[in-house]
Amino acid sequence: MLFLYLQLIHCNVTYDRKAIAIDGQKRILFAGSIHYPRSTPEMWEGLIQKAKNGGLDVIDTYVFWNLHEPSPGNVKKAGLYVHLRIGPYICGEWNFGGFPVWLKYVPGISFRTDNEPFKKAMAKFTQKIVQMMKDENLFESQGGPIILSQIENEYEPESKLYGPAGKAYVKWAAKMAVGLNTGVPWVMCKEYDAPDPVINTCNGFYCDYFSPNKPYKPTLWTEAWTGWFSDFGGPNYQRPVEDLAFAVARFIQKGGSFVNYYMYHGGTNFGRTAGGPFITTSYDYDAPIDEYGLIRQPKYDHLKELHKAVKLCEKALLNSDPNIVILGSYEKAHVFYSESGSCAAFLSNYNLRSNAKVTFNNMHYNLPRWSISILPDCQNVVFNTAKVGPKASRVQMVPTNVKIESWEMFNEDVHSVDDESSMTVKGLLEQLNITRDTSDYLWYTTSVRISSSESFLRKGTPLTLSIQTAGHGIHVFINGQLSGSAFGTQQKRKFSFTKNINLHPGENKISILSIAVGLPNIGPHFETWNIGVQGSVVLHGLDEGKKDLTWQKWSYKVGLKGEADNLSSPNSIPSIVWTRGSLETLKHPLTWYKAFFNAPGGDDPLALDMSGMGKGQVWINGESIGRYWTISVNGNCTGCSYVGAFRQTKCHFGCGGPTQQWYHVPRSWLKPTRNSLVVFEEIGGDASKISIVKRLTTTDK
Repeated sequence: MLFLYLQLIHCNVTYDRKAIAIDGQKRILFAGSIHYPRSTPEMWEGLIQKAKNGGLDVIDTYVFWNLHEPSPGNVKKAGLYVHLRIGPYICGEWNFGGFPVWLKYVPGISFRTDNEPFKKAMAKFTQKIVQMMKDENLFESQGGPIILSQIENEYEPESKLYGPAGKAYVKWAAKMAVGLNTGVPWVMCKEYDAPDPVINTCNGFYCDYFSPNKPYKPTLWTEAWTGWFSDFGGPNYQRPVEDLAFAVARFIQKGGSFVNYYMYHGGTNFGRTAGGPFITTSYDYDAPIDEYGLIRQPKYDHLKELHKAVKLCEKALLNSDPNIVILGSYEKAHVFYSESGSCAAFLSNYNLRSNAKVTFNNMHYNLPRWSISILPDCQNVVFNTAKVGPKASRVQMVPTNVKIESWEMFNEDVHSVDDESSMTVKGLLEQLNITRDTSDYLWYTTSVRISSSESFLRKGTPLTLSIQTAGHGIHVFINGQLSGSAFGTQQKRKFSFTKNINLHPGENKISILSIAVGLPNIGPHFETWNIGVQGSVVLHGLDEGKKDLTWQKWSYKVGLKGEADNLSSPNSIPSIVWTRGSLETLKHPLTWYKAFFNAPGGDDPLALDMSGMGKGQVWINGESIGRYWTISVNGNCTGCSYVGAFRQTKCHFGCGGPTQQWYHVPRSWLKPTRNSLVVFEEIGGDASKISIVKRLTTTDK
């Protein structure tokens, strides 16, 4: 687990309006989110040490219910605290918001509201996690590192929709959590009505506007967004560190005393854990520690210097409210005094266009636009949010000398999808009800008889097939041949497919492979959202006009033959026969590829370059790297300025290329020789172009 190696020193954790107090000592605390499933256990110690070296006091993680693991370990060893966000709803761009899919099928259940089946399941899980933590003496009250716990997550937007039932649920959740007697405070982020003694907290790009719902609660920022997540087809985002530091300094000068960077290390959505849908495998988040565990400059060091500067002001910040001095139209000073009479000041310039010269305490200061200067002694500037000292790190994905050899392949047989293992019913069924998320894939198959007297056969004109879906993607096969594909987007999951098709006299088979690209993780009652072929399926152009296929007999088959044969595992004994051929000319859809390679030397992080492929999944030694998709970026890559409020509409990168080209390969998953690489390609790609690269960072001189 991520927080073992404890020194059992029993401490009380309390709070007042200024801050969290650990054993009676109030602290300004800097935290960082590191989600244990988004990295490997072998990476944890290095990530935690880098967080410590970066000036953090606390590691923050969700508990991932659908992984059935409590939390990870080694934090106390590094001298850090833990904020354990039990939830159990986590959002986090994680599959199904962290809920196990079986929860959806509990009779009478309704998620995150005053619903007895849901509350019973939620209480059982929360009690289990808390007891596991107690058994290991992990709460600070037992001498462990956990100083805060979170119940629920970002509920306020949902609460407004649920009305009285939502309010009743919040009260129940708070009472249930507090009754577990952890000895540490509980928080609810983005929930204004958090009942006492639970602390309501803020999430967002900025939280200087935020005040807790009671005057005796501290001002906590549980998610200071360091960047933003990417979705397939969307851009990659970078949040300038000057603006992030500005946001944190604004929060501190307004009385904030706890800042958690979300994410401090984002990591990787291995397997099929990415939610959304359409969230990329990379969860890099432009974090201070990148997806591969490398330090990102200047973000890492600039924030480190910010932390040092704030800690120099800690006594004054925690012992007084600010005295605000107007220095100009856009300029202010927030001045704090400690009990001993020492003074600290934050000088701010909110002007978006111009730098400013101000006079404070009879001294002159130059303030860059959109910046805050920190003066721990009210005289000397030790830090300015817009003046970045560290040089930017340059990232290179460098080829290795590794050869991927002995390629073999296997094509999925579209004609076998209605064999004895399939089920047949009238009408179109919802995908998740059938798959229970055991696979991204569900086959829908029906047949159409075409009379030889049909006019379109004589005229040589094609018919048109239209399909309405609830998302997320489909591949349409006519008599075993790919006719076309269509996909939704994160913004528009539902979509329609309309394409001309060729049918022949007699029996014709229409097979639709419906694809999930991660289950939803946010939204009111997202457990009720449908996926799969859920609209009408209509054939246009027949002599009778149109033929509605929606309510005729359809056969269903979950998953692929390659999945059933466990082709991704190096130890499987498949019933199929792998074949060899020319990869350059073989670009069939629904093809499995297998090869072997030796591990590159050194310890640099590794990745697969998948730019020659289309869409699918990839495994190394049976471990799932995740979903890949080389769809091109649709964004607004017009430059990036740190000045002005950051939003998802700013600072787009990657236009013209794929949203994600490289896919993290953890070193710990590799053997010295003969590592198996298995790829399932949906659309068609050139597997011979797959290569192994290493990630290097250098810093400008």
